[in-house]
Amino acid sequence: MSRARDEERLANEIALREASLRDARNELEGGELTSEQFAAIETRERRAIDAAREHLAALEHVASDPPVTRVRRTRWLVLGLACVAVAVGVILWSAVSPRQAGNSATGDLALSKAQKVQQYLGEAEADIANGNAITALDAYREVLGLDPRNVPALTQVGWLEFSAGSSSQDLRVMRAGVNDLRQAIALAPRSPAPRLYYAIVADSTPGYQALAKSEFEVFLALKPSRGQLAIARPFLEKLGLHA
Repeated sequence: MSRARDEERLANEIALREASLRDARNELEGGELTSEQFAAIETRERRAIDAAREHLAALEHVASDPPVTRVRRTRWLVLGLACVAVAVGVILWSAVSPRQAGNSATGDLALSKAQKVQQYLGEAEADIANGNAITALDAYREVLGLDPRNVPALTQVGWLEFSAGSSSQDLRVMRAGVNDLRQAIALAPRSPAPRLYYAIVADSTPGYQALAKSEFEVFLALKPSRGQLAIARPFLEKLGLHA
């Protein structure tokens, strides 16, 4: 995708998220949202808007950088490209991980809300399959707006944020993604999926191979699915671990 198209996509995302915030405020004033629900939506949307604006600024800055600056950025770009390449395989977790319809991390959602959660999860998986990471991220954030403790959505948002942050050299966005993954692990310590993502993030970050190895060891002890093992296998072999 060209830089111009990336800039247009980011500008559209900012406009859509700002419109979403206005709609949420109208719903709050109309009594359709509680103040807590609005606060959760506002926090996530503003964080996404800030990230998109910073990414947009980074694209504009790269366009005007002299060649020597681009050389200094090589390490970051390699990391970003590695994360994007890994994403194609890792995001298949959503297709191979078992999930029952209407099931959520909290377990106490009203039926209509649970149906919306499943609808957004399905849309996100379809977007990922079609290579639409931005719209998938939107759908996963919609899930978290309804259910902030939803582990599948937290896991995917964490991974996508980390990938986007590493591609745009944005440490703040990368840290936000890591924090989401940690929250997913805290909520579901016996689930192999968030542990797999977190281990891959650690392995993709210079200086964190020891953490990656320990996280993969925990992942293996959690009896992952065949699909998850297939995704993990190249990393396991590199770290000298055996499934």
